[in-house]
Amino acid sequence: MIDLADYERGKPHKGDYRRDLGRLQKRLDRILVAHIVHRRAAVVMLEGWDAAGKGGIIQRLVSTWDPRHFKVYPIAAPTAEEKARPFLWRFRTRLPTPGNITVFDRSWYGRVLVERVEGFATRAEWKRSYGQINEFETRLIESGTTLVKLFVHVGQKEQDRRLQERVDDPWKRWKTGLEDYRNRAKRVAYLEAMHEMFERTDTGVAPWHVIDGNDKKSARIAALGVVADTLGGNVPMDPPPLDPEVARIAHEALAG
Repeated sequence: MIDLADYERGKPHKGDYRRDLGRLQKRLDRILVAHIVHRRAAVVMLEGWDAAGKGGIIQRLVSTWDPRHFKVYPIAAPTAEEKARPFLWRFRTRLPTPGNITVFDRSWYGRVLVERVEGFATRAEWKRSYGQINEFETRLIESGTTLVKLFVHVGQKEQDRRLQERVDDPWKRWKTGLEDYRNRAKRVAYLEAMHEMFERTDTGVAPWHVIDGNDKKSARIAALGVVADTLGGNVPMDPPPLDPEVARIAHEALAG
């Protein structure tokens, strides 16, 4: 059982942050190359509280990746067209093709979180969606796509400090809005929804990885480590051999 109260310690990263981050990014860069070379696809999905640090994790995750082979999708409220279709449709249309990685900043779990708590989905709709989500993820993985599900947690006190910082800093005000405080006021209801989400969708084929986001640096290292371990464990990591003909032409061209 996942209990979010176990992820509020906020212990600082013990090592050299810049060095450890650099090593992880170099490893992740090679992992993307392995996906390109071996024609593999992957999805990295992040959920969590407002101001938990999801954006900072994503920035550092993709910073060394070739932009031709990954996409980041920030998920907001569905459009009128998307509302007219099954709720998973807009995510199916954004899934990666072989050789690419897709990152979702929020996801299909909005149906059992914000849509549940705010009343945008009926009880019957969000109750039914647990099974739909589990089936969707199982089929995604069976198709050969690696899935990483991250939940970034932050305690109320630390979240409040970050929300206040967004109000005080003119260059961070664009990050905040009324929805942040609407969600904060319903924290108990969100916690109930989150824990039921874990109970119903933390499966053997698609487990959740909860990240303690109360210390940003530690959270970034932990999150990138989970992504590297999961993606790297599902793709051959041997570098591709050099084509003999390319080697011959290169030798002739560069010998002088």
